[in-house]
Amino acid sequence: MQSGASERFLRFSLGFWRGDTRRRAWVLTAGVLFFLFANLGAALAVNSWNKFFFDALEKKDMQTVTLAIGLVLALAVVSAAASVGLVHARMRLQARWRQWLTRALTTRWLQNRHFYQLTVVNTEADNPEARIAEDGRLSIELLVDFSLGVLNALLAAVSFISILWVVGGAFTIAGYTIPGYMVFACVIYSTVNTLAMYLLGSRLVNRVEQKAAAEAQFRYELTRVKDNAENIALIGGDDDERQRLDETYSHLLRRWIRVIIWQGRMTWLNGANLVLAPVVPLLLGAPKYLAGDMTLGSLMQAATAFAQVQVALNWLADNAIRLADWFASSRRVTQLSDAIDRLEESLGPLGQSEGIVIGASPDDNIYLRNLDIEQYDGKLMIDDAEAIVAPGEKVLVRGDSGTGKSTLIRAMAGLWPWGSGEILKPENATIAFMPQRPYFPLGTLRQALLYPFPEQKVEEEKIREALTRCGLEHLIARLDETDSWSQLLSGGEQQRLAFARVMIHPPDILIMDEPTSSLDELSQFRMMEYMRDFLPKTTVIHAGHRPGLEAFHDREIKLVRKQRGGPATTQEGHSSARRVIARMWQRLGRRQAG
Repeated sequence: MQSGASERFLRFSLGFWRGDTRRRAWVLTAGVLFFLFANLGAALAVNSWNKFFFDALEKKDMQTVTLAIGLVLALAVVSAAASVGLVHARMRLQARWRQWLTRALTTRWLQNRHFYQLTVVNTEADNPEARIAEDGRLSIELLVDFSLGVLNALLAAVSFISILWVVGGAFTIAGYTIPGYMVFACVIYSTVNTLAMYLLGSRLVNRVEQKAAAEAQFRYELTRVKDNAENIALIGGDDDERQRLDETYSHLLRRWIRVIIWQGRMTWLNGANLVLAPVVPLLLGAPKYLAGDMTLGSLMQAATAFAQVQVALNWLADNAIRLADWFASSRRVTQLSDAIDRLEESLGPLGQSEGIVIGASPDDNIYLRNLDIEQYDGKLMIDDAEAIVAPGEKVLVRGDSGTGKSTLIRAMAGLWPWGSGEILKPENATIAFMPQRPYFPLGTLRQALLYPFPEQKVEEEKIREALTRCGLEHLIARLDETDSWSQLLSGGEQQRLAFARVMIHPPDILIMDEPTSSLDELSQFRMMEYMRDFLPKTTVIHAGHRPGLEAFHDREIKLVRKQRGGPATTQEGHSSARRVIARMWQRLGRRQAG
């Protein structure tokens, strides 16, 4: 599972080197490789400098020692320049690759309303925002670091092993001559260290992933409390939320401690290796140096080469913890991508052919044809609905709780693909949806009011008139203020602002789902009267249950439960008695308004 998820992540993420971004990707890759080789060249030059300097030091040759000091200063400048270039190239590659991955994930998440549909289906890809932001960042940054680390380790191992083989020479013990004995000693030392790290680190991957999942859950619950702060405060849920957050963090802490325990075990090896790694080559070369078979410069060059080879061969062991982080992050990103894949497979090609078809009407009417709406698990909610809505007609959809009023609205909006049948709408018609809880983007109140056309030029008088009619004249002076309007405005103010929004941009079709649930009766009367009077040509489909709505619609569609199957639809117009009640309601509203 783990390797499979990582492989799928690699196949997906390597799309950065294809398509429109391939040129930039290859240029950045070439830059990284250039500076990587430059750094390796500088390291080889420093290794040769060690022999040059220490041989001169052993001979007490001051002229050569002075020259060596000048050379090392020049090498320091070259090495620093190569390191700076590598940092720039590596971090730019990480930033651009992450940008590509973020765009790819957000595009897939947002397209065809998947971001909503994933909240309906049961999936292991919880907290998609954390997977896209945090796990996406870690998976790319660590992958670039690992790729460069492995390549650098291979190049360094090959380069310095050859130096170690030549400089270290052979060693004779008990009549047996071992050529390149330092190379074999380095390989054995590194293998033992790596195996020990692997045995300890193999269980760390799952521990790190479990900790990452707990971190994401804790962030999600904190965000939920922030978003629902007013409701929680009003009902006095502080203690309950505090207890829940404490339980979630305690769960996170237990997983964190498991990671700490295994990291501590691995630190035993790391700590010992930090002490032994520089000493081992000196101990191995000391007999030859004392016997006069090796100069001090050769001993220091061999020791430096041994250290470089040991670091290269131990690279995986030294980076086991970060590898665990990468496996965990790449798996979480892959889980999100896999969840979207499964969702798309369940919906059929383009998310339409095997579900509810949203198509173009042959005329200006809206058609519901053989419409069955199901839950994600296949349970039938609406069975064989048939309806025709004429242009400019105002239709009220009623039904008991659970009969699927809101789900019908979601299906018409293209949010709910599960089921069968057709929903046909005029091809070039502009459609606006007014949910129970309106959405307001970050920005000024003017931008929130004009959303989703915030840059469109609208006459100031038209904006002021819409706000005044909707009882929001107190907000006119704040049109250009930036604030969190979804939290600052009351539920009723938000719903009235949604009515003002459609009055400014009258759509051809307006689909509403309980848009007056937070309004008092008089405010509801005024909003619905404005809808009828100022949007006479707009086709309205309104799911609602509050009394008094009948007066503002031409007919009703009722969703009723049947003994078997899902809710069926019945349609009826207004009777003469109902029209009398409607006129009385209107007169009452006008009298209260006056």
